Amino acid sequence: MRILPAIDLLGGKAVRLHQGRYEDATIYDDDPPAVARRFRARVDAMHVVDLEGAKAGAPVQRELVRAIAEAFEGGWVQVGGGVRTREALEAYLALGAKRVILGTAAVKDPDLVRTVARAHPGVVVLAVDAKNGLVATDGWTEVSRVTAIDLVRALEDAPIGAVLYTDVSRDGTGAGPNVEATAALAAASPFPVIASGGVGTAAHLRALAAIPNVESAVVGRALYDGSLSLDDAISAADQPGET
Repeated sequence: MRILPAIDLLGGKAVRLHQGRYEDATIYDDDPPAVARRFRARVDAMHVVDLEGAKAGAPVQRELVRAIAEAFEGGWVQVGGGVRTREALEAYLALGAKRVILGTAAVKDPDLVRTVARAHPGVVVLAVDAKNGLVATDGWTEVSRVTAIDLVRALEDAPIGAVLYTDVSRDGTGAGPNVEATAALAAASPFPVIASGGVGTAAHLRALAAIPNVESAVVGRALYDGSLSLDDAISAADQPGET
């Protein structure tokens, strides 16, 4: 399993939200490109989210994303936040992103997801952000009536690169991922799954690594507050199921 360190952008800074609440953000670094350079020393892939873009419905921090991609030279970056059009997706690709995350669009405009996925096979990451099993949209500020598994199955005909599954109630808490829900989605998904939300210890990562079809895990707050080192995270990802 691969580790994807996370940089969430808000106001030009690297932050982490608690359970998706914008009013509960912790600022961890004023220089996100410098954070990317530090991560690049140990990993070849990274996860970036424009939180303001997710809420606004269109990318906001394009130039900062460009700077992060340049700082992460030689690696690949997956980027999301407000991608609701083909133009927004292709603009991120032009900025240096290798994968682009679509979430709200998958619920509100699934044909768009199919169209861009077919135009760019393997590039689209389908974000499935769940609150009590239902998909949250618009920067997690709204909850749809679509279940996580139904959303993935509805798009199984599109050449999607991966599914990014986040249990919003766990995100930014360090309390542990929702292993049961992640495993259920991974079993139902025709696409590889990226697990996100709640990772705080090496044991959490070993539990995720033991789930078939989970290709990667996003780690954010634990890396910033020092409760988990990037080296320990990488080591745990290679030891599935061990505690």
